[in-house]
Amino acid sequence: MTTLPEKTPPHGGDVYHLARSLGLALSELVDFSANINPLGFPPGIPAAVDAALAEIVHYPDRRCLALRQDLAAYHGLAPEAILVGNGSTELIYLLARVLKPRRGLIVTPAFSEYEHALHAAGVPADFFPTAEAHNFTLDDVPAAQAGDLVFAAHPASPSGGLLDPELFLQVAARLDEAGAYLLLDEAFIDFVEEASFKAFLGRFPRLLILRSFTKFFAIPGMRLGCLLAAPKMVARLGGVQEPWSVNTMAQVMGRACLADKEYMSESRAVIRREREFLFQGLAALPGLSPFPSTVNYLLVKLTRPGWTAAGLQLQMLAHRIVIRDASNFRGLDERFFRVAVRGREENARLLAALEECLAT
Repeated sequence: MTTLPEKTPPHGGDVYHLARSLGLALSELVDFSANINPLGFPPGIPAAVDAALAEIVHYPDRRCLALRQDLAAYHGLAPEAILVGNGSTELIYLLARVLKPRRGLIVTPAFSEYEHALHAAGVPADFFPTAEAHNFTLDDVPAAQAGDLVFAAHPASPSGGLLDPELFLQVAARLDEAGAYLLLDEAFIDFVEEASFKAFLGRFPRLLILRSFTKFFAIPGMRLGCLLAAPKMVARLGGVQEPWSVNTMAQVMGRACLADKEYMSESRAVIRREREFLFQGLAALPGLSPFPSTVNYLLVKLTRPGWTAAGLQLQMLAHRIVIRDASNFRGLDERFFRVAVRGREENARLLAALEECLAT
């Protein structure tokens, strides 16, 4: 009988832990718990890495200047408005440590590292819950005071819904007037780049936007992300960031990612097509209710009495498929799980396994 490890991983994507715990080879698991581009990384990465191998005898460029220049061109910003980090998670912890806010206010459900970063910095955390009826997206302006740091994901995590632009402007203006910071996590916005709020950075000096290479460009193992913010804020954070946190190969890979416009276009087209296929397939299965999404994952609610995400996760492991039990997202319960949007063959395999599990 398939059994879960003693402690379920707090994030999706911990397939190493699962494989070891279950006595399986990593290649035996199909991972729907981590939301990574099914196309894999851009095809130009291997050649870029090979060409840069001679550089590893030197320390990395601690300023990431070439990558920041490429990011500036991609985002339409000045290089001075960009701070590169060892994944966006490093930057979350850096912000909590350096800003030392009066309190953190987290729009929930949310990525658990916001709360962990605040705790590590000795900062109290409060929570601003969103409603299932609004697709777990922000639908009101959180009350904040000077010195607060408000965390919100755009698109929402784990539902994939977009924040209404008019509401965003209200939220950003109200928080800025109050003297509070707004950290907008746009880790998945590359799939709908036109919906990014980065154009408003010049209008709201306390707006901070996180971006990630992990999801869209499929390089989670390299740990690469960036913060878009006012140049004074970038200089303040960069002055205390640990040196050489972004290695040479990560910088080279980041530049190769940004250069491949064809890959970006194909990725968006594939995700749109496969997300619709997967959404319709999930909605057709009795006992499942998927939530509309704009990105490469779908949140699903189990509507059949007695069914839990943990129980379904266990059954799916018998099919060598990993889904994300979403019950540990603050504001969700044991009925919610999340799945990534992958390629057609794997998406069809997921639907077939779910149908078999739900028929028992």
